[in-house]
Amino acid sequence: MKDFNDGKIDMIIGTHRILQEDIRPKDLGLIIVDEEQKFGVGSKEKIKLLKTEVDVLTLSATPIPRTLYMSLTGVRDIVLIETHPEGRNPIETFVGEIDYQVVRRAIERELARAGQVYYVYNRISGIENKKIQLQQLVPEARVALTHGRMDGSRIEEIMSDFVNKKYDILLTTSIIESGMDIGNVNTLIVENSHLFGLSQLYQLRGRVGRSSERAYSYLFYPGRGNLSLPAFQRLKTLTEYT
Repeated sequence: MKDFNDGKIDMIIGTHRILQEDIRPKDLGLIIVDEEQKFGVGSKEKIKLLKTEVDVLTLSATPIPRTLYMSLTGVRDIVLIETHPEGRNPIETFVGEIDYQVVRRAIERELARAGQVYYVYNRISGIENKKIQLQQLVPEARVALTHGRMDGSRIEEIMSDFVNKKYDILLTTSIIESGMDIGNVNTLIVENSHLFGLSQLYQLRGRVGRSSERAYSYLFYPGRGNLSLPAFQRLKTLTEYT
């Protein structure tokens, strides 16, 4: 931090920690804020104070309503990136009622090409039973389980083992929503997708398709009778406009 303040380091990458009062570089010219929607009000106020002196570039796949509104009305400049990164393919997205035969085939297809699977089940109370169900559905698959109430070191250990291909399926809650970048995982299955917001679903889907392999995203709901109109419209948006 001292070297950055003294100008001995040209660029620093960090969390909101670098917005604290003790970080005062002598010649700051540019701030790049990635995943802008993740920053709280306090952090954004500090960024706002710096805008009078430096250029600020914010990046977000799912901008918060206020940021989106300011961009659409011309208060803030906006650039929309519509091209996929070189060597990557669009993610094929399927939305429908839960069908465990479809789930089984999707997992088997991924395993057949030596790939891995994210299986998102966002109810901690039933996630252990879900693991048993998956093991019975696809006996040849090695299933790991993580959720936000587990000890941090245990989560890290499981994630490391998953990256090193010791498991085929990572059964997890929405804690993988951001920060996961594993090129070998190219099938995402989300149960009860109607309970997620559009931003969450978009972020979750972005966990796959991070290599040249064709990626698949399955967004399941229990049945049409369980869908509210807003939930149906969210799921429809993901298939029609992305």
